[in-house]
Amino acid sequence: MLKNVTKGLVIAAIAATSMIAADKINGAGATFPAPCYYDWAYNYQKATKTRVNYQSIGSGGGIKQVSERVVHFGGTDAPLTPKELDQAKLLQFPAVFGSIAVAHNLPGVKDEALKLKNSVVAEIFAGTITMWNDPKIAADNAGIDLPAKKIIVAHRSDGSGTTHVFTDYLSNVSPMWKSKFGTGKAIGWATGVGGKGNEGVTNIIKETPYSVGYIENAYKEKNNLSAATLQTASGKWVSARQQNFQNAINQASWTKKDHFYGSLVAEKGDSTYPIVAATYILMPRETPDINAEVIKFFDHSFRNGDKAAQKLGYIPLPVDATNLVRQYWAENIK
Repeated sequence: MLKNVTKGLVIAAIAATSMIAADKINGAGATFPAPCYYDWAYNYQKATKTRVNYQSIGSGGGIKQVSERVVHFGGTDAPLTPKELDQAKLLQFPAVFGSIAVAHNLPGVKDEALKLKNSVVAEIFAGTITMWNDPKIAADNAGIDLPAKKIIVAHRSDGSGTTHVFTDYLSNVSPMWKSKFGTGKAIGWATGVGGKGNEGVTNIIKETPYSVGYIENAYKEKNNLSAATLQTASGKWVSARQQNFQNAINQASWTKKDHFYGSLVAEKGDSTYPIVAATYILMPRETPDINAEVIKFFDHSFRNGDKAAQKLGYIPLPVDATNLVRQYWAENIK
């Protein structure tokens, strides 16, 4: 059995090498960072003539495809544990930061006007708060005309790192959520309508009055959607803005030994946005020549792509983090 697996990896590596020779790098995975990767790929091709083809299929799909050596790299918002990486013979490093907005289509309610306590967010997505004029919502929204309309919950239908991050947040802020649903790339939703990718959930929210869903903030910004003001871990109200995201990122404590595994949800601080995450790149360990080409793309993007990332609503890695990632590459790509 082990011989067959090894043989399969060698065949996949040979096939992947031939694709690299054709000046094309293939990646697939998380929809969370896709707009950023598309922009980076466009500029990288202009600079180097090398095409980076990234398929936005969800973190679950990205993990599967890179684990099966179908693509040169995978994208995931749900980092793999060191044990999982060893089992799949993968490397892992962060590429960019993003945040998740609780976006809504509540007619007449402007961006950041609606306040939702963390416990209320959990109850809405658990299906126990079902009406927009529920007293628990109204208690924090004096002055807003909350309609007697059913809340339509939008969630992901595919295996999703965005879902992993969002449910990790809910598990951290709600004992009820943690005990009933927990954290995962796919869970048994108690209510709602499923959409594929951040794109699918975004479209549901745009097209469905009285809906609410969780999407990467870049999708919220690009589509001019409204989002709720949430709570920090200490209970202060906080909006989805760059500085509030940065306050979470400043608390990141990564190590190369653990392949940058960690979580940034519900970090401390009175102005720290509670749903922030790094998105990660996965690469096979047995293809150093291919990995070197993938690294050239991300190194170029780290050096030249910060403005593009920020314009799209993402947060670039700080300089100390990119330096740590480069050390990781040097130690593992041999």
